[in-house]
Amino acid sequence: MKSIWTICSNKYSLEVSMEMNSSALCALIIVLLAFDLKIISAAETGGNSTVPILPKAGQCPRLLNVVPSHKGCFCDEDCPGDDKCCVFDCGAVCVPPAFTKPGMCPRRRWGSGMCAEFCSNDSDCPNDEKCCHNGCGHECIAPYTVKPGRCALPKGTPMCAEYCYHDGQCPEEQKCCRTTCGHACSEPCS
Repeated sequence: MKSIWTICSNKYSLEVSMEMNSSALCALIIVLLAFDLKIISAAETGGNSTVPILPKAGQCPRLLNVVPSHKGCFCDEDCPGDDKCCVFDCGAVCVPPAFTKPGMCPRRRWGSGMCAEFCSNDSDCPNDEKCCHNGCGHECIAPYTVKPGRCALPKGTPMCAEYCYHDGQCPEEQKCCRTTCGHACSEPCS
């Protein structure tokens, strides 16, 4: 059997015969590459190839406002420490993650705030404040408390007023729920 091509690697050697057609040759190369990647993956995980690669904690920031620690990443594992692989206009880069703080941004009562970006995510804000949309830009604002449970569908209540703006303004377990034309405190439903 005459060989026209020998595929060599430090892991295996294979001779491809002249009788093999090109589509079978391509399929064989793909299988061997996949096998090679599995061997590399197993070597990197200490022989345990069942260890899943999970994304790192946090989310990608909305805006790139730091110098990336690494450029040209494909996944979080390519990034040092806790940095995440995030895609921006300049491509994929490693940056510190953004974390979402608990609570809810307040509803805007009227108009819009300043048209400036004072923050891009909750991580930019001090203490418990969240980065909230103010109608035009984003700014750090103290969050509203969100109590467990959910509001029932509004009934034909003739209350046309804003008796509350968030759950923290309601007594005990009550939530600030929408009425037919406003908001009022009511017992949550399960």
